[in-house]
This record gives sequence, structure tokens and C-alpha cells, in this order.
Amino acid sequence: MAIRDSATVETARPLLSIIIPAYNEENRLPKSLDQILTWQETVPYEVEIMIVENGSSDRTTEVAESYARQHGGVRVLHSAKGKGVAVREGMLHGRGEYLFICDSDLSMPIAEVEKFLPPQLVGYDVAIGSREAPGAVRYNEPRYRHLMGRVFNLIVRVLAIRGFQDTQCGFKLFQRDVADSVFSRQRVTGWTFDVEALYLALKDGARVAEVPIHWYFNADSRVEPVRDTWHMVMDVLRIRLNDWRGLYDRRPLNPPLPENPVL
Repeated sequence: MAIRDSATVETARPLLSIIIPAYNEENRLPKSLDQILTWQETVPYEVEIMIVENGSSDRTTEVAESYARQHGGVRVLHSAKGKGVAVREGMLHGRGEYLFICDSDLSMPIAEVEKFLPPQLVGYDVAIGSREAPGAVRYNEPRYRHLMGRVFNLIVRVLAIRGFQDTQCGFKLFQRDVADSVFSRQRVTGWTFDVEALYLALKDGARVAEVPIHWYFNADSRVEPVRDTWHMVMDVLRIRLNDWRGLYDRRPLNPPLPENPVL
């Protein structure tokens, strides 16, 4: 574990990189970053915070860069639009031994990231936040959104990944070697990157755990339920087709990411 020490903070590899994709998040980002920075001061290991701005039209870049100037552990990257593109950029450039994908609305209290790390969780290469695993609690989620999520999860389990009750929660942790392998082959640019990442991790033989979390529904969600669900279903089919065509067997270092999933 990389223990915080003022003499080595600049050179030691952090234990944890927190990857925050941010698109038009000028309003939500400050509150989330304040909470993460406050928590960071309570842990005995080094934490890197990476904000990946991806084509925002508001003040997201200005807000992120202001925090980076004030806090040495905060970095700002930029990517093209698409949550999958932003996550890939952060995961391939994070320096941590563990890399954690974190939604910018912080709908899971950041302290719960410790459930994903040793010593609370050992023996796994990937840990995914779950709103459905025993012990998980959802707060204030509309019933129709929960139902839509369960329908999509059924589609994922039938077409791509069996055995997991929640693949779309925005909080996931990857060990460094697994992250390098998975995200160097990622092709999906949008919301369904989660399914592809887990599909590739399992294809590589990674051990994946579902971690029950406390999750708070945010009414300002960027997901368009009908439109995005349709695109996500099509992405799941493309993932299987990509695998059938052997596209996931090639592992070039940081291949160019297409604008749209490959048919």
C-alpha cells in the first residue's frame, strides 16, 4: 500500500486513481470534488484524482483546472465526447495501482470506495458497485427507472454477461494490469462501455466481485431513458459481434478509438 509521505508524494505511485468523466458538470463537480478531497485527507494512502472533461460547452474545464491549481493530487485530462471515451482516457493514463471509475454526481458516498479495496475486499481483479447485491440500498429512485434498469440487465445477462445483477452502476475498480488490457481494447464510446469492459475482463479470466453500495438517485441524470436504452441494447449486440469477428483478440497499445462502435 502506498502510504502518504511528504518526501515521496511526488514520485511514489498512488494506491488509487479516481477517474471522473465530466461532461457539462460545472454545477455538480465542485460539490463532488470537495467531498472527495475531504475524504482523501482521512486515508493513509496516496490518492490521485483525475477529471476527464469530454467536450463540455459550459465551465467544466475552468472549474476542473481551478481545482487542479489548488490541489496537487488533482489532474485534468480532455477527451472527445462520449463517456466511454472519457473513461478510457482516464484509465489508460491513471498512475494508481487501482483505478476507480467514479460518476461525477457522486451518487455513491466516496468513503464506500474502501469496500472495493484491500483489506475489505481481497482476491479480485475487478470490483463493481452494485445496487442489487444483498446489502445494497437505493434512495429516492423512481420505480420506472428501476424497472428500466432491470429490463436492461436482463438483456445483458441473456446476450453478453451472465451472473451479475448490476453492470451499469457508475462505480467500478480495476487492478492496473487488468485496466491496461481491457481499456486498450475498448471500442464502445457511450454508456455501454461498462458492459464491454466487464465482457473483456471476464474474457481474460479476471475475477470480478459485485460490491453492495448505498446509492442515491440524482434527478439530473444525463441518461435519456428511451433513446439511450435503445442505443445500449444495440451496443450489447455489437459487443458480441465484435468478439465473434476477433476484434477483441488484438491488443495493440492504445489503438485509435472509433467514433462509433464497429459493426
